[in-house]
Amino acid sequence: MKPGLQFRLNQQLALTPQLQQAIRLLQLSQLELAAELRQLAESNPLLEFAEDASLEQDETEADGEYDNEFESLNAASSSSSTSSNDANDEAPEWTEPEISSDEPIDFSATNGNGNGSSSNRDDEGMEPQNAAPESLQEHLLWQLNLTPMEPRAKAIATVLIDALNTDGYLGEGIEAVLAALPPHLKATVEEVDAVRRQLQRFDPAGVASIDLPDCLRAQLEQFDPSTPYRDLALQIVQHELELLARNDMVKLARRLHATEEEATGAAILIRSLDPRPGAAMDTTPVEYVAPDVYARKDGTRWRVLINPDSQPKLSLNQHYCSLIAQARSDDASWMRGQLQEARWLIKSLESRAETLMKVAEAIVRRQSAFLDYGPEAMQPLVLREVAEEVGMHESTISRVTTRKYIHTPRGTYELKYFFSSGVSTEDGGSASATAIQAMLRKLVDNEDPRKPLSDQALAEELHNKGIQVARRTVAKYREILRIPSSSERQRSN
Repeated sequence: MKPGLQFRLNQQLALTPQLQQAIRLLQLSQLELAAELRQLAESNPLLEFAEDASLEQDETEADGEYDNEFESLNAASSSSSTSSNDANDEAPEWTEPEISSDEPIDFSATNGNGNGSSSNRDDEGMEPQNAAPESLQEHLLWQLNLTPMEPRAKAIATVLIDALNTDGYLGEGIEAVLAALPPHLKATVEEVDAVRRQLQRFDPAGVASIDLPDCLRAQLEQFDPSTPYRDLALQIVQHELELLARNDMVKLARRLHATEEEATGAAILIRSLDPRPGAAMDTTPVEYVAPDVYARKDGTRWRVLINPDSQPKLSLNQHYCSLIAQARSDDASWMRGQLQEARWLIKSLESRAETLMKVAEAIVRRQSAFLDYGPEAMQPLVLREVAEEVGMHESTISRVTTRKYIHTPRGTYELKYFFSSGVSTEDGGSASATAIQAMLRKLVDNEDPRKPLSDQALAEELHNKGIQVARRTVAKYREILRIPSSSERQRSN
């Protein structure tokens, strides 16, 4: 053996292209899967969707019916021509049909074109079209065009409107607007701010604001000066919003040299304002979640059913499959390769559906108490437990539960929702973090608003229920649930 040469044996896991494809399909959401399969079907002539195949079959049958009908018409036409030649050349005299005045005329049998068919092409062939929603920018530009304003100011206003975010705020500040203005305008900060204040009086009131106090101030200034508590509310939004957020009416009244009743009236007026004036005109389309599986109760046990609409139905194109034997050697080799890839893809889809069902069934078995009694009955569950039950790797469980949804009588949840860590209980068991958060939410909802429970008091209440949880854990869960602190939850009445 030559010096310097060494031989080593090692094991390395190599993923085949088929396994890589199966893993990729497993982690895709329902929408991503449909898009991926559509792209693959377009590049592989051996693949087709079930609806495409049925459509082609309908078209073939329709063509056959049309050919038969055409032949019948030709035969009838030739027969009619023969009989007309034998008949008298005089055309029969047309007589007007009699209409009885005693019977009402049925106009529903005719459409607008005078056709006797009762079907309406607009009703049957066209779907109702909703008008496109107007965006915040379009709504403001429409008002700008109706507002008497110098061309220079309108140019600045146009850039300001374009810079607004979905909440209606000027998120990047006036400096960013100055940088976006045409250089020949040479506008100053004061000039841009003056135009911005004009826009704040547009509808919705308060748009083009810099921050929340500025937005609330702009809305309050549009109230009639005689509006009760208006001036006091202006002082609060300019200087004491933090006290208002804590709902400390006593200290707020003392700071403003007003009575507690006056401070409460001003607070009510401020809470009637819109802190996000542009959000009502957000044209971002709403995305709806379609469940991948359903959980339904059958007697005393829960069953899992896969949503058939969530599994795109791919099949082999039998027409192209039959051409493989007739194709030339090069074409036949390529088509056989496409056929093999199509079969692998269909098998990967079946494997994906089976894996999804196994994991969903395991989760439903573990969390049947949640389905029966609600979030407070949620059990601690980690990926490893489900992986051991179904005989798969934890990474596979993570992929199959990401962006996959299950519809239950209690709502539609992502499969990941059912996984949570456990907290020890006095009886030696454990409670899931989700169940503790549900208990925490219930305690806050039922507390006295004049004397809200502190984090320590909430921890003691949970301890009385057998849940051993620290005050800092309660504070963390409270922040996750977006529950304000006890001082911010306090109400004077």
